[in-house]
Amino acid sequence: MTLQSWLQNSWLVQHTTSPEEIKNLLAISDRDLSACQVKQLPGDWRFTIAYNAALQAATAALAAAGYRAARDNHHYRVIQSLEFTTAPGAKLIATFDGFRKKRNVSSYDVAGAVSDKEADEMLKLATGLRADVERWIRATRPELFKPKV
Repeated sequence: MTLQSWLQNSWLVQHTTSPEEIKNLLAISDRDLSACQVKQLPGDWRFTIAYNAALQAATAALAAAGYRAARDNHHYRVIQSLEFTTAPGAKLIATFDGFRKKRNVSSYDVAGAVSDKEADEMLKLATGLRADVERWIRATRPELFKPKV
């Protein structure tokens, strides 16, 4: 499969991004990476904030590739699309997807379902992914980091 085949399956829509959009998505990721390190927050909330940081970074990569995820299974598609953008490897994608499922349980079903250790693991994944996404965009779409003239 490719992102083009995902488009044909209506899992993605074509999208023209801009330096401003990429800057904003990465700024959200940075904000959340900072916010999730507040140790006074419960583990499940720190986890959710770190998860959002990673999701926004992955969204930036997908936008830089010329797409955005359709509404159905949005988070799942954004995470799985990493295979075609930054290519972090199957293990990271599987871990991130497992965290997606854990976040759903924590957000909608059971308070306190996430340990501090899991929150720290999500933070580590998000921090690495954020850096990898910026490196990948700078290498493949450097014009997205140049200011408008």
